[in-house]
Amino acid sequence: MTDLLAIILAAGDGTRMRSSIPKVLHEVGGLPIVSHVVRAAAGAGATRLAVVTAPGHDSVRTKVAEVAPNAEFFEQAERKGTGHAAAMARTAWENAQGYVVVVYADHPLLRAANFKGITDRLDAGWDAAILGFEPRDPTGYGRLLTRGEQLLAIREHKDASEEERKIVLSNACILGFRAEVFRDLIDKLQTNNAQGEYYLTDLVELANKSGRRVTYHVAPEHDVMGVNDRKQLAKAEMQFQELRRDDFMAAGVTMKDPFSVYFSYDTEMGRDVVLEPNVVFGPGAKVGNGVHIRAFSHIEGATIGDDAEIGPFARLRPEAVLAEGVKVGNFVEIKKAEVGRGSKINHLSYIGDAKIGATVNVGAGTITCNYDGINKSLTSIGDNVFVGSNSSLVAPVSIGDGAYIASGSVITRDVEADALALGRARQEDKPGYAPKLRARAEAIKAARKKG
Repeated sequence: MTDLLAIILAAGDGTRMRSSIPKVLHEVGGLPIVSHVVRAAAGAGATRLAVVTAPGHDSVRTKVAEVAPNAEFFEQAERKGTGHAAAMARTAWENAQGYVVVVYADHPLLRAANFKGITDRLDAGWDAAILGFEPRDPTGYGRLLTRGEQLLAIREHKDASEEERKIVLSNACILGFRAEVFRDLIDKLQTNNAQGEYYLTDLVELANKSGRRVTYHVAPEHDVMGVNDRKQLAKAEMQFQELRRDDFMAAGVTMKDPFSVYFSYDTEMGRDVVLEPNVVFGPGAKVGNGVHIRAFSHIEGATIGDDAEIGPFARLRPEAVLAEGVKVGNFVEIKKAEVGRGSKINHLSYIGDAKIGATVNVGAGTITCNYDGINKSLTSIGDNVFVGSNSSLVAPVSIGDGAYIASGSVITRDVEADALALGRARQEDKPGYAPKLRARAEAIKAARKKG
């Protein structure tokens, strides 16, 4: 396998985003844009990752490190163009072997296949290969000047002639080189252009002038969509969601209204899943086979077993783990809890920091009181337990197998197996007292009017 160094240019501020957050940290499909690019490069077999950031962009480095712990980081202190930015990773490329690819970090829909299109060209003997695309409107893009398979030059829009601007084939976002070619040419870049910057794309002309063979590979337009402002961010999200929906439906998922269902970059989905309208998946959701998720449910960081039924209006938060056949109904929230096979939590309940056994029935309005203001504590419920409606289980507490919790109980002590637990105040009736309460209320109202 040929060594592959990927240099990711992530130093832009993205002023058109009108944001205090670096442009490449805005999310598409629940993942920062730059992390999408990193994942694509890694998926294409990059053996080293060098990320160039702006001063003070520690947050970019932190996010990249989450998906690529071995990434190397470099800083571009002065804004002198893309060629200058790539040169900042000198200690990475000066001893690189194999191939060097340079990629812009603001393209969230890039796939490993796009990188592979470039490295395949290098494998075929070309010295450099550039990713291109054919946009519906090429205005603003650098144009690819070609002769057959040979790429002669990339002309930036501001520097292009009227005739060159008629060319549709445009520069995308990946430039690939044999490592020795990149090393030989990168320091030869000049600033004789409209912007007075070091253009990375000028490497193409330099390579041709030095007798190297340069070619190109054409990618679909939606793969190389860039993000420079909020409108483009929204378009990228729409495109990402459309692709994910198509993939899941092709894999056996039914969606009643596909355009209202939203996925994250890492959503996992089994076969014969049915998704009703307005279901949203945050990062870390895993759904088994035959699951039915009803409308207006939100799933994040949760695992749902086969044949479970969820919603409507259910919220599953991180570390919720539901076994096969579990039923979670309307207005139920589950967080950091295991729910055993065949158990039911059908409505109006909060289950947090809990372990629930098999075939348990949790009645409406039940709350696991897991937080005392300082610590989070565990509620443990055995198999075949019945928890009556409007019960409060004050953790830490354990309820044995087969126990029965009477409705309206506040449970503060462990309950042994097969026991009946009642934890509510004794009811007291006062015959004929209601009229006195009404009279008192009327007297108070009258006094307030006078005062």
